[in-house]
Amino acid sequence: MKLHYMGKYDLDPASLPHGEHMPGATPFKEVKDTKQMSLLANGLCLVLIVLLGAGAAVRCWSYLPGAQWQLPVGCAASLLALFPHELLHAVCFKEDAYLYTNWAQGLLFVVGPETMSKGRFIFMSLLPNLVFGLVPYVVGMIWPRLIFCLAMGTLCIGMGAGDYYNVFNAATQMPRGARTYLYQFNSWWYMP
Repeated sequence: MKLHYMGKYDLDPASLPHGEHMPGATPFKEVKDTKQMSLLANGLCLVLIVLLGAGAAVRCWSYLPGAQWQLPVGCAASLLALFPHELLHAVCFKEDAYLYTNWAQGLLFVVGPETMSKGRFIFMSLLPNLVFGLVPYVVGMIWPRLIFCLAMGTLCIGMGAGDYYNVFNAATQMPRGARTYLYQFNSWWYMP
């Protein structure tokens, strides 16, 4: 895998690297642009953070006095995980991967022109959320004195909302044996 940092996304889907359409490819039924994706992902992010944050607060409430410093440490850790999150997506590509930022809409994303199996696409989408979100959250729920793990896990799980949307689309729209690829800003699937 070769990672190319592309900087700020110019909001032109035609500028994203892509291969040719595969014969018989079907577009995913999904949002069509970054503005819609931003609204959907950020809305789902807030819902997840509120729900998981409530569970974390109940679990660690008695340990909070004297450990308030852990909350900002966990929040800072989640922000520091933004680029490593995208790097974990990128390592799942076998060829070239391109990293873009779109701070105005609250998005960072990685794209690549290669095709992937349904399973690899789902794994690629979930890997950073498991590493930076679920694992710290579960550790914090088991050992509630580790409030920074709960804070980091809660925020990192929420920040993966766009990935969960992609997983949902792949799981519900791609038949067994299908492959997927990105063309401009949207995903397509086809049967090889």
